[in-house]
Amino acid sequence: MTHEEHHAAKTLGIGKAIAVLTSGGDAQGMNAAVRAVVRVGIFTGARVFFVHEGYQGLVDGGDHIREATWESVSMMLQLGGTVIGSARCKDFREREGRLRAAHNLVKRGITNLCVIGGDGSLTGADTFRSEWSDLLSDLQKAGKITAEEATKSSYLNIVGLVGSIDNDFCGTDMTIGTDSALHRIIEIVDAITTTAQSHQRTFVLEVMGRHCGYLALVTSLSCGADWVFIPECPPDDDWEEHLCRRLSETRTRGSRLNIIIVAEGAIDKNGKPITSEEIKELVVKRLGYDTRVTVLGHVQRGGTPSAFDRILGSRMGVEAVMALLEGTPDTPACVVSLSGNQAVRLPLMECVQVTKDVTKAMNDRKFDEAMKLRGRSFMNNWEVYKLLAHIRPPVSKTSATMHTVAVMNVGAPAAGMNAAVRSTVRIGLIQGNRVLVVHDGFEGLAKGQIEEAGWSYVGGWTGQGGSKLGTKRTLPKKSFEQISANITKFNIQGLIIIGGFEAYTGGLELMEGRKQFDELCIPFVVIPATVSNNVPGSDFSVGADTALNTICTTCDRIKQSAAGTKRRVFIIETMGGYCGYLATMAGLAAGADAAYIFEEPFTIRDLQANVEHLVQKMKTTVKRGLVLRNEKCNENYTTDFIFNLYSEEGKGIFDSRKNVLGHMQQVGKGGSPTPFDRNFATKMGAKAMNWMSGKIKESYRNGRIFANTPDSGCVLGMRKRALVFQPVTELKDQTDFDHRIPKEQWWLKLRPILKILAKYEIDLDTTEHAHLEHISRKRSGETSI
Repeated sequence: MTHEEHHAAKTLGIGKAIAVLTSGGDAQGMNAAVRAVVRVGIFTGARVFFVHEGYQGLVDGGDHIREATWESVSMMLQLGGTVIGSARCKDFREREGRLRAAHNLVKRGITNLCVIGGDGSLTGADTFRSEWSDLLSDLQKAGKITAEEATKSSYLNIVGLVGSIDNDFCGTDMTIGTDSALHRIIEIVDAITTTAQSHQRTFVLEVMGRHCGYLALVTSLSCGADWVFIPECPPDDDWEEHLCRRLSETRTRGSRLNIIIVAEGAIDKNGKPITSEEIKELVVKRLGYDTRVTVLGHVQRGGTPSAFDRILGSRMGVEAVMALLEGTPDTPACVVSLSGNQAVRLPLMECVQVTKDVTKAMNDRKFDEAMKLRGRSFMNNWEVYKLLAHIRPPVSKTSATMHTVAVMNVGAPAAGMNAAVRSTVRIGLIQGNRVLVVHDGFEGLAKGQIEEAGWSYVGGWTGQGGSKLGTKRTLPKKSFEQISANITKFNIQGLIIIGGFEAYTGGLELMEGRKQFDELCIPFVVIPATVSNNVPGSDFSVGADTALNTICTTCDRIKQSAAGTKRRVFIIETMGGYCGYLATMAGLAAGADAAYIFEEPFTIRDLQANVEHLVQKMKTTVKRGLVLRNEKCNENYTTDFIFNLYSEEGKGIFDSRKNVLGHMQQVGKGGSPTPFDRNFATKMGAKAMNWMSGKIKESYRNGRIFANTPDSGCVLGMRKRALVFQPVTELKDQTDFDHRIPKEQWWLKLRPILKILAKYEIDLDTTEHAHLEHISRKRSGETSI
């Protein structure tokens, strides 16, 4: 990349103006997006305007359209909803309203519009854009604008960000607000489960989502619900029978609780609504169970945004500014969205079209088509849900077709481990396998702490933090003999290892050991689960999202606790070993001024520059500073050292405080895993067990299992947009074993965003930009999560 290009980002916006508005229903994380648009816009040299109250503000003009400053978006990252207001607007639907809106923009020289809202809001923006030149000529004829003004504003660029808790927009894996809504729902489900356990009750929970079943579906996966009703897949005609049979089966297996999740748009095969009251009456009448209905309503839109939504909003905001400023009269209006962990640009109208196609398919009762149009991620969720919920636990099969698979946890506990064990065990049983659980990792495997797990062994595990099987960091090498003896004794034919870096290094040791011990020639797969997110072969590991949210919540509370006091800077130490993932992502999510990590070496000069920078910032209206430090970023520049430095240099301007977060990060809020970790772990477990059954069949030689190829020992990881199995031996070259981290880490590319949002004049590398893709490509050939 040339030096000229580097500077291009910093001058890209000179002479341009951007307006940002939020429209339609509010969603948590909109503020993060607004903040990013404002700050990145200002960074590029553009002027940025807030439009208050959505399109209504665009039509009314005047004080509703105000220029934004750097400081005007400070402290809004952790607020739910949208600070600049949103309104449903009738005027903008009429041409007269759009004419007034165009007039307001032209008069201020604004030709770039960033719209954050749902599909309705984005469609409105596209109409506005297509009429732009006609509107201008009308305004010119009426003498409201001059010819010169018309030429200056000859075309309008539009970029949309999808902010909607429903996740009903095609082409985007996750819309801004969806993850936070899931957080709210799961908090409530967890609270309800405890009361229902006390009384043996059935709960019917109605969640939002309009005509999209995403929230309901993921909720039911995340809490192990007995049944879910979603609009895209109406139940069979005899569903009443089936439902009651399911509920009574769960009860006879010893469960004291039934949960039924209903999407607000749920319908039967004839398109007749299925209401939560109706379901309650059915259960009470047929089974006589004590049944309660809870309609969640607007609670789901409320509360602070989750870490995921803040990062999503911030990343999308940056991408939106780039897309606007690089736009030409020929580029179509686009939507910036996330696919896996990649930012992508998609033509706005293509997405709107597919979203409309779903509605049409549902109105025409073509439910299979509606399901397909919702995309891979939705389909995968549905497949896993059906497997885990709808099949009766199998009656034991003959030993001829039955395989024995063992499941274990290795390393430090991470939230979501139990969810992974649960889905692994249950999918294994559904496939007719015998599933063993190993306590205390490789040590337990050597000592024979192994037992068989039945269907209800893992009941209710999804929402529990830590590791119920027990986990240790011990590696297998020194106990190969005992381990081999137990593999033979228990007839273990495959091993599923859920854990962190030790699970991966343990896997490498098992591969080595195969040369000496034939017993170790069985397939194994590693599911990455660690708060540090440092396992090679995967962009995410189970447990990291929960840790991130815990750090975030703590930072919010710490920032809030200082409200009303004089200026203050907090230095916070995060976990992660040598891996800077938590410090960097928490920095993005909590709005840190700096995040010190091992992967990006820093000197005393950098520390000095950071302190200077904060001193300058604190001379404005900014009152809070936040500095994150990864625990092993530098052995000499310790947390105490950095705290002392900031205390000394900030004298008379700000106070400093320090906080070491420690093991709190492993347990998460209330000890329970976030919806993302529950869902991710559940899908990883299911996928690992499916792979395992295939591999065992492949490795059958002369009446026994013999697996000796590199691809019979894998890490299952999420790479960019797909879940992939990678031989552990192939990942060796990609690993820095001294520091227990992968040599290349995708999230390092997000570091410049962190710095720009903290007002550093740095060079933004724009080479990694998302290019415009087409929506149809996304739907084939990839297993997104």
